[in-house]
Amino acid sequence: MDTTSGGAGRRSEPDRATYTVRPAVADRDAGPCLEIYAPHVSESAVSFEVVVPSETEFAGRIRSAGEAFPWLIAERSDGAVGGFAYASKHRERAAYRWAADVSVYVHPSHQRRGLGALLYRELFARLRRQGIHVACAGIALPNDASVGLHRALGFEPVGVYRRIGWKGGAWHDVGWWQLDLGLDRTSPPADPTPPAR
Repeated sequence: MDTTSGGAGRRSEPDRATYTVRPAVADRDAGPCLEIYAPHVSESAVSFEVVVPSETEFAGRIRSAGEAFPWLIAERSDGAVGGFAYASKHRERAAYRWAADVSVYVHPSHQRRGLGALLYRELFARLRRQGIHVACAGIALPNDASVGLHRALGFEPVGVYRRIGWKGGAWHDVGWWQLDLGLDRTSPPADPTPPAR
């Protein structure tokens, strides 16, 4: 399970001239994304993975995810990757195809600048264009920063899986949150489309 992270406390809006949000390029961005993600595997329960993936494996994840959903990078004007956000299939059954799980990760040196919100807003805009109706987020608890980010963006809590994951010598709960992306629900929905490139 992938979860989300972000800086705690009040966030300011990032300078849009400083950061560009763009689709990830697997071979180019796997290393910087893995640098951001790896500490959540090795040092915390934010991610329920227990072994840090290789850069090759991470590049494969970016390629695979990008076939059906956006994987976005926030790149600073000097080329540094400040964070990334992506969506993935919520569940296998066909009736779930209008829902997506979402995650965002921000490098510690880029936190508290509103970068998580910037990445998420662009991700949600792209999901809407695909025809995705609901964004779902799983948050390993406790994680006040991530809960605060999701609340600020309009996510509503829908439940908690109690003591669902064992990591770091303890059982952890996972809170589940969802955001209605505001698409028309009065008629049968068209099938979601692939992400724009």
